[in-house]
Amino acid sequence: MSSKRLPQTTAHVRITRQSWQDGLIKGEVKAGGFEWQFQWHFRQGELLITPSQGRALIKEPLCRFLEQKDYQLEPGGDYVFKIRADI
Repeated sequence: MSSKRLPQTTAHVRITRQSWQDGLIKGEVKAGGFEWQFQWHFRQGELLITPSQGRALIKEPLCRFLEQKDYQLEPGGDYVFKIRADI
């Protein structure tokens, strides 16, 4: 049996804007030396992330986090979640 741990990276999220009327949450996420800006149009289920570098690494875990926590997220709030990968 291997004692190797699964790779893990902590992602830090800050919510910068939230509008229930517009169906939008904006923020920034940092993980593994990368930084991205995101816009989540939750009514359409659309997550936009910039810049494109490293976007494929963060898009799915960030989308899961936002879907799970959407009603708990507030502008100015700082949040963390774990990603099962080295970024």
